[in-house]
Amino acid sequence: MNHQFELPGSYKKWTYGLIGAGIIALLYGLIAFHPFTHPVNGDNVNSTRFWAVLLQNGVYWLLLVNASMFFICITTMAMGAWQIAFRRVTEAISSVMPIMGVITFIILMALVWGGRTDIYPWLDKAAVAKDPILLGKSKFLSPGFFTIWSSVILILWWLLGKKMRSMSLKSDKEGQMDYATGKKWIWNNTVYASLFVVVFTLSVASTLPWLWLMSIDPHWYSTMYSWYTFASTFVSGISLIAIFVIYLKNRGQLEYVTDEHLHDLGKFMFAFSIFWTYLWFSQYMLIWYSNQPEETKYFIQRIGTAEHVGPYRAIFFFNLIVNFLCPILILMKRGTKRNWTLMTFMAILIIFGHWIDFYQMIMPGTVHEKYEMMPFEFGIACLFIGVIMWGTGRYLSKNSLLAKNNPFLKESMIHHT
Repeated sequence: MNHQFELPGSYKKWTYGLIGAGIIALLYGLIAFHPFTHPVNGDNVNSTRFWAVLLQNGVYWLLLVNASMFFICITTMAMGAWQIAFRRVTEAISSVMPIMGVITFIILMALVWGGRTDIYPWLDKAAVAKDPILLGKSKFLSPGFFTIWSSVILILWWLLGKKMRSMSLKSDKEGQMDYATGKKWIWNNTVYASLFVVVFTLSVASTLPWLWLMSIDPHWYSTMYSWYTFASTFVSGISLIAIFVIYLKNRGQLEYVTDEHLHDLGKFMFAFSIFWTYLWFSQYMLIWYSNQPEETKYFIQRIGTAEHVGPYRAIFFFNLIVNFLCPILILMKRGTKRNWTLMTFMAILIIFGHWIDFYQMIMPGTVHEKYEMMPFEFGIACLFIGVIMWGTGRYLSKNSLLAKNNPFLKESMIHHT
């Protein structure tokens, strides 16, 4: 069987085309938006918009590709053999994390050490000194802590992810395992997977969304915000895995992947779309019900009031339609999750929908009501998508598409859902 992937010309054209479009958009923003000029009294809002769009895409696509390693680790801990048939796809996507991490880190450092108070108000020392709430959070919301904690987490993601991938690739070279070797190999994988999950929980499921996103409005907080961010990026990450699996299957590869595996990926997409909606509703309902001004401000910025319709209202409810109604209506049926065309459509729709979700999470707190979605936003997204395609394709073409000596491979080959 053919377990080696050669990048086709069409793949390369799309990859370099998207990267080229993204670079053009980035250059346009650098020239037209004057991003290094700080806005004064609300003028030059495009400077704020430039950095807000970079922040949105950097954080979203970074968390999305890192979700692949989280998927590998939780299935490893659960001894979920079913995903071994396409394990190299998840590894390939996760291999882009170091590149995305460097890009996102540069964006974050430019914001924090560049004193972008229009993005992070807590960078204004004079305002913090007069504000008891910000003063109480000053040790947490500070450039030093922000930099150190972000650096530590990104390095741990990289090191632990690299270790998981290297153990998988090493098993290809060492040949078939006997019982004792396989048992030790599984134990080592489980240990490193557990370490990654702990780090992931202390970062994506708690602190990093507070620092990177929620601190855009440092007076507002939600105890569900980190889980909401996790659910958004995890379901998008599963959707990206599904896209690459279907692409490779259409090219006659991943011979051991069947409709059963695709069905289970569809279950994940369906389940975590519902989980995201549960968090969306819980956060909205509790804030609406309590009706406390310091909490309702977040939603007033996005949907406005009875007297004033906010400019983000259409995006806010479009976000709910795309990320909840479409998945529940389309992915609920068993047949849909086994239909390659519909699964591809839904995967793309979910990724786009949660990109919109991150857009409405960031823009109202930065550019406020002076927003407009133009080709620049989509151009920057193209740049990140192109980088993901380049990194994933590079890993797939350099390594075997099958983890042929994995002790659980047989279980994955005969998987039935």
